[in-house]
Amino acid sequence: MDADSQITSIAHVIQLAVAPVFLLAGVGAFTGVISNRLGRIVDRARDLERLLLSASPMRKQALMVSLRNLAKRARVANRALSLCVGCAVLISADIVVLFVGTLAGERFGGVVATVFVMAMLALIAALLMFLREVYLATRFLRIGGPDTAEEAAPPSDPPR
Repeated sequence: MDADSQITSIAHVIQLAVAPVFLLAGVGAFTGVISNRLGRIVDRARDLERLLLSASPMRKQALMVSLRNLAKRARVANRALSLCVGCAVLISADIVVLFVGTLAGERFGGVVATVFVMAMLALIAALLMFLREVYLATRFLRIGGPDTAEEAAPPSDPPR
């Protein structure tokens, strides 16, 4: 292979690699979103664990339910994050295979297609896990409303 045709081949591979690189940037942003959600879940769980130490028995039960819900959300978010990282690794490997195939003069079309499909499957699974985590977050969401019977007592009349 002469120098001009090799440069042309490499330029073509760079053109082919642009789409996966953009995809990689999107997966990176999505990974950041999931990481932030996981961090918020962990922070909330730590706050509830601190409250648990001084809570009444009735309140402890409600806090334990909330902690179990947060643990479930954390597991789902962690799976989504793992799948995103796996997707990013597969996309990166796909780009490497494109370049290695070009430099070695080999055709790895089947490998490139297989790795890309695996990356897309990992991304689809990550998106579904993310959707599940959001569902769990909204399912267990309590806006307003008391947590215990003592807190549910009506306020006393203000002094006159």
